[in-house]
Amino acid sequence: MKNVVFVFVTGLLLGSVTGALFAPGATVAPVEEAHDHSTHGEPHDDDGPLPHAGHDHTAMVEATEPVPSVDFVATPEPGGGLNLNILLQDFAFAPEQVNGPDAPGAGHAHVYVNGRKMLRAYGPWVHIANLPTGPAEVRVTLNANSHGQLAHDGQPIDITKTVEIE
Repeated sequence: MKNVVFVFVTGLLLGSVTGALFAPGATVAPVEEAHDHSTHGEPHDDDGPLPHAGHDHTAMVEATEPVPSVDFVATPEPGGGLNLNILLQDFAFAPEQVNGPDAPGAGHAHVYVNGRKMLRAYGPWVHIANLPTGPAEVRVTLNANSHGQLAHDGQPIDITKTVEIE
């Protein structure tokens, strides 16, 4: 009976460890560690662990009429967290179209804190954790499906605000 229990416990432990190591999505690298910025210069539009499959990080995409606009409400959380509610005018989040052809008035947003890209936003609410306390410059840009930043008359469509991180 002792051998049966030993074999069962050993199998359970080995199965758990193997499953944790090889399960899809078992490890998630933070965006800032997923790509080496040193060879690209700043600012760099890092899309994290996703492949850089041919999209131009510096391209501006001229917006069509009606010209979209973006704003946000930032709500700090104790411990370095920040909730953003991204407010859009004449623009719709279209996560199903990302990396596809650009479409008028559709795409996603990029969120930067102190000049560093933190994430892509595919909906109006996002959370950023582990920010240092104190003032932070938060910038939200509107981006086409190709990841190029939307612009109107050559001026980027974005919003920047200073937020106090608790």
